[in-house]
Amino acid sequence: MKTILCYGDSLTWGYDPAGPGRHSFEDRWPSVLQAALGDRARVIAEGLNGRTTVFDDYAAGADRNGSRVLPTLLTSHAPLDLVIIMLGTNDMKPFICGRAFGAKQGMQRLVDIVRRHDYPMGDPAPKVLVMAPPQACATDDPDFSVLFDNARSESAKLAGLYEALARDMGVGFFDAGRVARTSPLDGVHLDADNTRSIGAGVAPVVTEMLGF
Repeated sequence: MKTILCYGDSLTWGYDPAGPGRHSFEDRWPSVLQAALGDRARVIAEGLNGRTTVFDDYAAGADRNGSRVLPTLLTSHAPLDLVIIMLGTNDMKPFICGRAFGAKQGMQRLVDIVRRHDYPMGDPAPKVLVMAPPQACATDDPDFSVLFDNARSESAKLAGLYEALARDMGVGFFDAGRVARTSPLDGVHLDADNTRSIGAGVAPVVTEMLGF
């Protein structure tokens, strides 16, 4: 049985824009991926609200810097066959980074961490699948419209930047924006149908990468 780590933010955690709350376990995209793969793989969901690629955000009690937390998870969940990384949405916050290119640089660092990590018992590095999150959309929410100011234009660049990065680094790529759209309720999160669509959409890519 293969082991897959899904490393992400609130889109992986399952934040419900109609809440605030969390989508049912079966509606979260890692759960849908697990159902599609069946007993061929074990899918581990590691989503954290507000997580960035490599940038600090001290507005919450949890460590949101993805580069600082990832090495611990790579060890605690080893051995791993595939790491799926979908981050970058929170990098779009103006006080975090605010630029898609910064998120691209952060994603490159995360891929490097996966490849160069000191895995226990000499386990080989897992394969990596970079996922671009769906583009932010317009919202009338007074908080999210300010929190993600300019995110619509910058997040639209993520898929192209991530695809080029994945090609240059020789890792997998999937654009979640091909199968899912963000909710206008807050402009960045997904309703249940769209988060399920990501799990169903990425399943064939994972199947090919793992040789099922």
